[in-house]
Amino acid sequence: MRILLIEDDATLGHAITDHVTASGHAIDWVTSLADADAGARAVNYDLILLDLMLPDGRGLDFLRTRRAAGDVTSVIILTARDRISERIEGLNAGADDYLVKPFDLSELSARIAAVARRYTGNPNPLMTLADLEIDLAARTVRRGGKAIDLTAREWRLFETLLQHPGAILSKAQLEEHLYDFDASFESNTIEVHISRLRKKLGRDIIETVRGIGYRVRRS
Repeated sequence: MRILLIEDDATLGHAITDHVTASGHAIDWVTSLADADAGARAVNYDLILLDLMLPDGRGLDFLRTRRAAGDVTSVIILTARDRISERIEGLNAGADDYLVKPFDLSELSARIAAVARRYTGNPNPLMTLADLEIDLAARTVRRGGKAIDLTAREWRLFETLLQHPGAILSKAQLEEHLYDFDASFESNTIEVHISRLRKKLGRDIIETVRGIGYRVRRS
């Protein structure tokens, strides 16, 4: 997933960024609503992690503006405000979930995964694809009960395709989902990872649509 973190607390921002990156996601971290607005206009994010009090305004105003413009990107609010009325206000403004600070980073990972599954139309973390058994929560793939070892980048690419079942994703779209602003990569990186995934998962799992992109075959 490609995630936008909007958080002005440096300590928390570094902790979330390191944890989310280690979990296999791409993340861009900004500390102001102005930078958040610029980032959201430039990139189609899968998820936004939103603090409510930023130096240049309120996170809820940012959220309401995005929703009014038709933006349906998933949003999890991260805030120290724990009053029920404030949680209701955040949810009514269009947030998908609400996490009160301080929180355990493993809980944040679980919330991210749960929101992602809801938006792909499959809240169940367990799925099958051909002869593969996939656990989206545990980030594992098995065939006949035997685990298939995927690197963090391979899993991220496979998960991106799984989150868009039947859809054809171009090379540019996959790169946008996989890499944050600071990442560097070769021009053939996507092709290399697709080739490696096919060797591990089976050549028929990921289909090449010539001249357009890639998609996972429907189970």
